[in-house]
Amino acid sequence: MMPQWRLLDTGLRSAAENMALDRTLLESAQAGACNTLRFLRFRPSALIGFHQSPSQELHLEYCREQGIDVSRRITGGGALYCDEGQIGWELFLDRRTFDTADMLAIAGRVCDMAVQGLRRLGIDAAFRPRNDIEVAGRKIGGTGGAFDGEALLYQGTVLVDFDVERMLKVLRIPREKLADKAIASARERITTLNELAGGRIPLEAVQEALTEAFGEGFGVEFRRQELTIGEQELFARYRLEMASQAWVYETDRPQLDVATGSALRKTAGGLVRAMLLVDRPRERIKQAFITGDFFVNPKRAIVDLEAALRDCSCERLPEIVEEFFARHPAQMLLLTPADITAVIGEALARANAVAS
Repeated sequence: MMPQWRLLDTGLRSAAENMALDRTLLESAQAGACNTLRFLRFRPSALIGFHQSPSQELHLEYCREQGIDVSRRITGGGALYCDEGQIGWELFLDRRTFDTADMLAIAGRVCDMAVQGLRRLGIDAAFRPRNDIEVAGRKIGGTGGAFDGEALLYQGTVLVDFDVERMLKVLRIPREKLADKAIASARERITTLNELAGGRIPLEAVQEALTEAFGEGFGVEFRRQELTIGEQELFARYRLEMASQAWVYETDRPQLDVATGSALRKTAGGLVRAMLLVDRPRERIKQAFITGDFFVNPKRAIVDLEAALRDCSCERLPEIVEEFFARHPAQMLLLTPADITAVIGEALARANAVAS
């Protein structure tokens, strides 16, 4: 007889309720409860990582105007926008489930299972290290995990439908600086199940496909259950705490002194645009956005370069771009790494000029 794990579907809930359930189930796993697969969905919510500041990461006024929940996760990572168009999945496991404590290895194994689930729906998904799931170079889901004592929480999302423009308004990206082409470029980097299927895929079908794939991957059977009485009591307590201003704003700090700079350059390989958010006191690039009409293969190279530039020293900009393309060779026709460095450098110079 195959081992049995618990299957929970906690439905559509507020951000505070979902965070409280995360805390409840993680504590339950630490206490030796059965390994659990949980499916969850959010009402429109802006979620910051455990160590992040709401004021630095989110447009709080926009969230208030639009009735978007704001909450702080019990795990680290960056700020996220979640709504009814996404299905979340979470694994609460005894850490001995895996024969390694290497989170990269665990991510690869778990994400490969999620990929198999999406392929059951006819979606040609693939794992993109470190923790993304993509289709033809476009992100369809993100994941992340953390150990807490003897328990492991590994969680992910699947984009069934997604409003890119709303996400950009929720997260602290100067939306007045985002041209239509930049927004279109962001949209091109993300895809959804509904877009790929050419119609609406029932949420139940997505959950069933993922459940089957995780079951096969771990060699277990899932049995649908509810929260135990003890978990219900924990949830009732944590739901109040995590809906409080004290929890959400415990890590709040003043908005960063951020300067923005943009540049446009016509190169032999095409037009290249760069926009930077620069943390002036720390002299670091907070975020880089690179768009244009150039050719790059693989397409994700530019997205990965943006990730490599995040929070890097301004002084090390040329070195980081050079090292990136040395490690990740890409076909760019007539465009060169030096062209990209030049336009980013120009955007940086303009940000510094505004700052002074």
